[in-house]
Formats: sequence, C-alpha cells, structure tokens
Amino acid sequence: MTLDMIKFEHSVFALPFALTGALLAWRESGYGLDGLGTKLLWIVLAMVGARSAAMAFNRILDARIDGRNPRTRSRHLPAGLLSRQFAWGFTIVSSLAFLGAAAALNPLCLKLAPVALAVVFFYSYTKRFTSLSHLVLGFALGIAPAAAWIAIRGTLDARILWLTAAVTFWTAGFDIIYSCQDFEFDRRHGLFSIPAKLGIGPALWISRGLHFLMIFCLAALIVQMNLGWPSATGAVLVASLLIYEHSLVSATDLSKVNAAFFAVNGWVSMLFFVFWAADIVLVNRG
Repeated sequence: MTLDMIKFEHSVFALPFALTGALLAWRESGYGLDGLGTKLLWIVLAMVGARSAAMAFNRILDARIDGRNPRTRSRHLPAGLLSRQFAWGFTIVSSLAFLGAAAALNPLCLKLAPVALAVVFFYSYTKRFTSLSHLVLGFALGIAPAAAWIAIRGTLDARILWLTAAVTFWTAGFDIIYSCQDFEFDRRHGLFSIPAKLGIGPALWISRGLHFLMIFCLAALIVQMNLGWPSATGAVLVASLLIYEHSLVSATDLSKVNAAFFAVNGWVSMLFFVFWAADIVLVNRG
C-alpha cells in the first residue's frame, strides 16, 4: 500500500537517466574507477530515497485537493487508507535514507543533498502559484543525471547539463499531457497548469515543443561527449516513441492519457538506457 501511495514503479522514469549520467562520468574517468558497482548501488538508493520522500510529501500537501478531485479522491490519504502521521514518518525516513546515501558517495554529494531535497519538495507548492510547475517537476527529475555525475567524479562537468535539460523538457512535456485530465478541475479551483491557463489544444502543442527540445539536447550531448551510433539510435527511438505518445492524445480525446503517460514513457527511459549504456560500456570503450 505504501509503495502504491508513492507510485514506486514510476522510479523507472528518471532512474535510467541517472544511471546513464553515472556511466558517462565513469567513461570520462577512463573506465578505471574502483568500486563502481558500490557507487551505482548508492546512487540507486539515493534516487529511490529522494523520490519516495518527494512523492510522500506531495501526497501530504495535496491531500485536501485530491479529496475534492473525482480522479484522485481514492488516493490513500484522502480515502483514509493511510494516515498523515504515517506519511510524514515515511517522508522523514526516506529523506534520511537519501542523505545517508549521499554521505556514502562523497562530500560534495552530501553538501548538495539538502538543496536537492529542497527542489523536489518545492515542486509540490508550485501548482498553487505558477503555470510553470511542469518545468519545476522536470528540473526536479533532471538534476538526477548531474547528481549521478557528481557522485562518480566528485565534480560537475557542464556537458552533463545537456542531459539535465533533456530530462527536464521530457518530464515537463509528459506532465502537461497528464495534467490535461484535470483541466476543468484546476480552473475551477484556482490551480495553475499550462492546460488550465491556455487550454488543452495549445498545451499539447507546448508539450510537443518541449519534447522536440529534449531530442535536440540529446543530440547536443552526443556531439559534446563524442558518442557513437548506439546513442544516436537510442535518440531516434526516443523521438519515435514521443511521436507515438502524442498520436495517442488530442484536444478532443484524452481517453489514452494513461497509456501515453505510463507505458510510453517507461519505454522511453528503458530503451534510452539500453542503447546509451551499450554505447558507453561496449562501443566507445574500445
């Protein structure tokens, strides 16, 4: 029940991009880093901890709103399946787990960990005052590849910010699609989103534009990092999946939003990781 509250299975969205950032950093180290497996494990634990804390916090903050929304009133807190006290305890434990994993990685990760928590917690407030909340959510996930780079190298390389930007635009784009479901509810209750502000049709065009920017950022990273054909193939597959995602929804038909949001984006992240990891580990290493 707890894992369902935080939608644990959705960790697949950002985790492959974080692991790709770690592998790119490993590649830059000359493939000779001792203890890579241990570092990757701590990165996974940090990701799961931060995301679990953020999701639980979001559920706490939005419990009253979720209780008024027909689409979300069956969620665990508004439905009374879990208590607020439990959710707060889970948030604190998950945050401590994240901080512990950051400490195990390196001193810079630990110093930046409170900033990362502040970013992921801040997102939950944004729908109350800005239509750019989708981009804030995107950035909250987008910092994962840069954080993973720091975890491996102990410093930040500006080139990995292309991947941060790619994940930011990708996440913001699919979050806009998802929020189209609440277009009328958000307008009626004074909540902020791009669909609520501009309407569903224009919002979907903005989503397409953000996904175009994602592919541009991936192409720029391929050039900057001198990656090969597997990474390029992965980017083309991602672009194809995003085109398919947008074919599933329209301003007059949102019946396939869940398929577009959950299934397609899961494939985006997994196929991206398979091709880019193959490039980094097998092709470029030679």
